[in-house]
Amino acid sequence: MKNEIKQHIGSVVLVVNDYDEAIAFYTEKLQFTLIEDTDLGEGKRWVLVSPPGSNGTHLLLAKASNQQQMHAVGNQTGGRVFLFLHSNDFWRDYNSMKSKGVVFNESPREEPYGTVVVFQDLYGNKWDLLELKHPKG
Repeated sequence: MKNEIKQHIGSVVLVVNDYDEAIAFYTEKLQFTLIEDTDLGEGKRWVLVSPPGSNGTHLLLAKASNQQQMHAVGNQTGGRVFLFLHSNDFWRDYNSMKSKGVVFNESPREEPYGTVVVFQDLYGNKWDLLELKHPKG
């Protein structure tokens, strides 16, 4: 179709206290790739990280620059799970993350849709690590 709308989410903003500590957490503990780290001047940087094998959506790590943003660090969704990290091997990734000190809020569980566990990032934002039973291409 000639006029077909094609869109995708390129980045999701994650407000952080410090660029370097956030980069270290995501690249060392979650094995994300640092896609870009560009100095924008005046203490601002354009920092993109992405899970291994990801096909387009990145996390934009944005340093909190005012009181309102500082209050959002670690609580971007009011205590709900914020992001879903899909895996093609749940137990490999769970064991790797656990061995690197990632905090888990519960034990892994089986759900009708797959294997899942809630974990926290370095600021306390909740994530699901998830391997779907029937992943969509």
